Formats: sequence, C-alpha cells, structure tokens
Amino acid sequence: MNKKLILLLCGLLLTVMLAAGCAGNKEGQLAEDGDRVTVHYTGTLGDGSVFDSSRGGDPLEFVLGAGNMIPGFENAIRGMKIGEVKTVTLSPEEAYGPYREDLIIKFNREELPEGLDPEVGQKLVMTQPDGRSVEVTVTEVSDTDITIDANFFLAGKELTFEIELVKIEPAY
Repeated sequence: MNKKLILLLCGLLLTVMLAAGCAGNKEGQLAEDGDRVTVHYTGTLGDGSVFDSSRGGDPLEFVLGAGNMIPGFENAIRGMKIGEVKTVTLSPEEAYGPYREDLIIKFNREELPEGLDPEVGQKLVMTQPDGRSVEVTVTEVSDTDITIDANFFLAGKELTFEIELVKIEPAY
C-alpha cells in the first residue's frame, strides 16, 4: 500500500476515534483508580450548613486513588459515570477521623511568642517538630495558661457530599 494512503487512513481513523470519544475521553466508562477525574461537589454538615463547595467556581480535579482526598470521597467517585450525580454521607472514619481529646493542649502563656495576646476562638498556626504547620484554635485563655484544640475543624463530624462527575481522563 502507498505510504500516503496509509497516513491518510491513519489520520482518518484518529479523527473518527476522537469524534467518537475513544481517544483520551472515557465517556460512558466508569471512574477507576489512576484516572484524572473532575468533579463538582457541595459538602454539608448534619444541620445542613455548607462547609465547602466547588459550585460557582472551578471544579475539583485530582487523580483517583492517589490518596490526596479523604477516603470516603474517593470511594464515592469510584464507579461513577460522567454526568452522574450522587449524594453520600461519610462517617468521621471515612472523612477526617474521630475527634481526639489528646489534641487538646494546655500550656503556659510564657511559651507564647512575645506580643501575642490570644483570644478564645482565635486561629493560630503552630510549627510541629517535623517542620509541618498545623492550624489550631484557642479554646481557653487565663492569666497563666492557654488551651488550644489541634483537631481539624471537621474531625469527628459526619459529612454529606453531593458529587457530580464532570470529566474522566487518563492521568498521564
């Protein structure tokens, strides 16, 4: 066969595959680990209040199964199809873990940086021994002590997510 004819046929085949959604687009297929997925979501608490949402902004994009999202969120997306919308409720264990009393820490005010005058409800950033930063909330203040809560604000809470799968593509 003529080289020009082969190239023409390959180009035509590629055009047909792209038009049919066969090359790089997983239309009709199910989301699975290793896929780059794009989702819109709204997260609510038990009282119906919204704690986070991508609606009105850019959708969230991540590689499914890479461990960058909370486990229950990833589990909910596995097996979804493009355009599918589902609502899931996650236990604390599937989300940000249980509320831990050992992360309530009381220490002497003299240990605070000079000039810091903490107030109840104030958010502070502390550096851990390994160099990572963690946000904490001041829960009690006295003349001699300060108590902080180092739990993530969603720890110990049941979370409900409405998730819409917008796109599935190879992670490359």
